[in-house]
Amino acid sequence: MAVARSRILDLVKVQCRIFSTIYNPEGIRTGNKVLRQRLRGPALAAYYPRRVVTFKDLKNAYPNLETWDDDEEDRLEHIQIMKSRGKGAPKKRRTAAESKKFAKKKKPAVTAPKSPTF
Repeated sequence: MAVARSRILDLVKVQCRIFSTIYNPEGIRTGNKVLRQRLRGPALAAYYPRRVVTFKDLKNAYPNLETWDDDEEDRLEHIQIMKSRGKGAPKKRRTAAESKKFAKKKKPAVTAPKSPTF
């Protein structure tokens, strides 16, 4: 003896109300599985250590304070040495005219002539 579909759907509806689940008789994808998961934001935020104060922060907070950052001084010295050897970063173009002035035109690819085959 088969039970009517409407009675089964009513039973499923009551079951969903009792167990606090979503009533979805057609089985449509709703994304509810993702929405029920725990939020990941707090766990990710707790994973990374808190940011500590840096020399840069101190300089910004107290511009009159005399600070000495050895790592930054070493970096600047290294950049100066590289520039003196001609190995530094290229200068930035400030205007569109400068960009066009120094842009090189592409030369067409030259192919070697094919030798005749006999």
